[in-house]
Amino acid sequence: QVQLAESGGGSVQAGGSLRLSCTISGGGYTSSCMGWQRQIPGREREGVAAIDSDGDTTYADFVQGRFKIFKDNAQNTLYLEMSNLKPEDTAMYYCAAPFVPGRRCILSRYEYHYWGQGTQVTVSS
Repeated sequence: QVQLAESGGGSVQAGGSLRLSCTISGGGYTSSCMGWQRQIPGREREGVAAIDSDGDTTYADFVQGRFKIFKDNAQNTLYLEMSNLKPEDTAMYYCAAPFVPGRRCILSRYEYHYWGQGTQVTVSS
């Protein structure tokens, strides 16, 4: 069974940057597609970005070129690099993996079965 552990969240001012990391252990997910999701209090969890096994990426419309998802398979680590952060980006961010290692992942939260504990991102104006 895969285990996911996020880190890198924090508090920044609008316009700032953060890099989130997710260490992946167990389950043969080294080359699998993966995703980042987020949850704003009072709202449903939503997809932020997804990366396929071949490195192709998909982003939510609200990202608008500000985030980059990438994966270091040698280090079994998934990243989300975020820049030009806005107060509306304030949320708990989760690393997510599908039920079985896959080639392509979509943004929908229903794609994912395994979740990390989350890392909080707070952006102040």
